[in-house]
Amino acid sequence: MRCPFCGAEDTAVKDSRPAEENTAVRRRRVCNVCGGRFTTFERVQLREIIVVKRDGKRALFDRDKVARSVKIALRKRPVEPEQIDQMVSGIVRQLESAGEAEVDSAAVGELVMAALRDIDPVGYVRYASVYKDFRDPGDFAQFIKGAALDDEG
Repeated sequence: MRCPFCGAEDTAVKDSRPAEENTAVRRRRVCNVCGGRFTTFERVQLREIIVVKRDGKRALFDRDKVARSVKIALRKRPVEPEQIDQMVSGIVRQLESAGEAEVDSAAVGELVMAALRDIDPVGYVRYASVYKDFRDPGDFAQFIKGAALDDEG
């Protein structure tokens, strides 16, 4: 594993332990050249998933991109980082187990929204405001009213 600090390839694993409900391995590493310490995660990847964007372009699914967008939606909210990792892992498992080589970006967005709705309602609305491209305060009100109706029905 290449050191993120000095670029050396001479690094050593100091500690390994299960992470994310035994779906990943967390490794603490140290660079033998500069002494820098860093953490890596090893996960099973069943298959590569291609995301088809709204404009028709295709890109490799990026777990980290989903995690970043969720972290932004949940910034300053009472949600633990472990919950976010578990949520993202669940989304990845859903996509991989679907058996499709390609998935629409809208389907990924809907999975994220469904998971956020279960974890934190404010994060859910924040994510929706970007995902659904809210333009004014009325969009928020309409979305929240629709979400409340969904809860009742």
